[in-house]
Amino acid sequence: MARRDTIMHKPRDARGAFKRVVAYLRGFRRQLLVILSLCLISNILSLLGPSLAGSAINEAAAGAGKVRFDRVSYYALRMLLFYVCSSLLTVTINIMMTKVSKRAIKGMRQDVFDKLMRLPVGYFDRNQAGDIISRVSYDLDVIGTCLSSDITAIMTSLVTVLGSIGMMLWISLPLALVALVTVPAAVLYTARMRKITQPLFRRRSKNYGAMNGFVEEMLSGQKTILSYAYENGVDERFDKVNRNTADAYYEADSRGVTIGPTIGSINNMGLSLIAIAGSLLYMAGAISLGQISSFVLYSRKFSGPINEIANIINELYSALSAAERVFALLDEPEELTDRAGALQLTDVQGDVKLSDVSFGYTEDRIILNGLSLRARPGQTVAIVGPTGAGKTTIINLLMRFYDVNGGAVSVDGKDVRDLTRKSLRSAYSMVLQDTWVFEGTIFENIAYSKENAAMEEVVAAAKAAHIHPFIMRLPQGYQTVISEDGGNISKGQKQLLTIARAMLYDTSMLILDEATSNVDTGTEREVQRAMRELMQGRTCFVIAHRLSTVQNADLILVLNQGDVVEQGTHEELMQKEGFYYRLYRSQFE
Repeated sequence: MARRDTIMHKPRDARGAFKRVVAYLRGFRRQLLVILSLCLISNILSLLGPSLAGSAINEAAAGAGKVRFDRVSYYALRMLLFYVCSSLLTVTINIMMTKVSKRAIKGMRQDVFDKLMRLPVGYFDRNQAGDIISRVSYDLDVIGTCLSSDITAIMTSLVTVLGSIGMMLWISLPLALVALVTVPAAVLYTARMRKITQPLFRRRSKNYGAMNGFVEEMLSGQKTILSYAYENGVDERFDKVNRNTADAYYEADSRGVTIGPTIGSINNMGLSLIAIAGSLLYMAGAISLGQISSFVLYSRKFSGPINEIANIINELYSALSAAERVFALLDEPEELTDRAGALQLTDVQGDVKLSDVSFGYTEDRIILNGLSLRARPGQTVAIVGPTGAGKTTIINLLMRFYDVNGGAVSVDGKDVRDLTRKSLRSAYSMVLQDTWVFEGTIFENIAYSKENAAMEEVVAAAKAAHIHPFIMRLPQGYQTVISEDGGNISKGQKQLLTIARAMLYDTSMLILDEATSNVDTGTEREVQRAMRELMQGRTCFVIAHRLSTVQNADLILVLNQGDVVEQGTHEELMQKEGFYYRLYRSQFE
């Protein structure tokens, strides 16, 4: 609880967030100018209504025999016409503002997504996917709602308040002063409540993101949950997360909903004072009955927008809190830019060298300690070792998802830090243990690695990966649509698709991270044979737990706790009867 309170009261730049949101509206200056003009016309027409009502009442109060019903009807019809026109203009304003806000949010969402594409891998390692999705969807929707409805309401309210004050001063200065007595109290109360509620809305957004993250995590592991019969445990954990989120919503909304009624009570006190003062002025002959009626209507127009602003202040605070989260993401440090004069990696030979490399994801936990290795062009280097030894970390450094803390990684004699990231990563093909396919046709999933790939090339890659027969048994063949995350095909088939994708990508270097982990033994032999053909002439890095798959490697690097404890061919390492020998024997005995 102490940690939550610390987060809740952490100072934030709400004003800066507001300015940045407004900046997204600058491209719509013309539309906003039209909206503002229509808003002025609509409110002027609406503000003329009480004056016409007062004139009608004065005509009706002229006394028996003096009432001119044609004049009363004239004022009443004009008032009706003005109100109808004002309503039509308001509808037009709302439609235009909705269009502007949606386009602004579209631009903001595009910026957020573009930012995600530029963030380093470490950001996604540190943050839950659900929380990131919450910022892209929920938080931006909250901001969009505020722009489409609340901003228009505030503009209308400000014009109405200023116009009403002007008309009240014109009708009666003493009554206007009485009406304004309660305004300072309303302003002070609103300012006080802002300081109380805004941190609560920040906490609400944060808890919502945490809940999304938890749900996303549990859904991705649903089969594991079911296999361990842990449904009740997950329900209990979600109950806690859900309760925290509900409590955050309750604390924010329960405080927020008091603002509107309290401001309404303050305004009603002002109306009571107007009634008393107006009665005294009427009895003194200083004001007519029609003027009192008009003044009361204007006072209601004056207090109504204040009530409305008070009611939407919750939404404004919620939108500002959401904006802070969105802009916090946009302000995250991006992946380091390439060095000035960084070279394009071309004509890749595949000579890869790690020299005395030290690395840790955090400064206090070093994973690799002075690691050195050399993969000559066309060689296959297998990286083996127990879980947590640092195998995947080496791949992260080869692809430059992270930069080394010490030492150097080079390709063809060039330090990777002197190369552009795009050209470096484009020099590798990758097949990972965690398969990734997207909603689209099988052809599109395989051709993802090569722009404008021909059907013949895709078919050849599929045949090499031994998935062509399976594809041809499908109703639409290569045009069969895979559902999101490949839910309508098996894990092994997804693995084969990603292998075909890598085969289609013509590169000089290849990374295989447990690439056959999801296929059966019979299929594995076929894929291994196809991969050997694929690996011909390429520098290959193979991460494997099943040591039977790396026996033909030119060099086997054995890692343990970040250190290279052994290296050599399979036969050499078996003859040593050391760490690799024990690993190998443990898998077959």
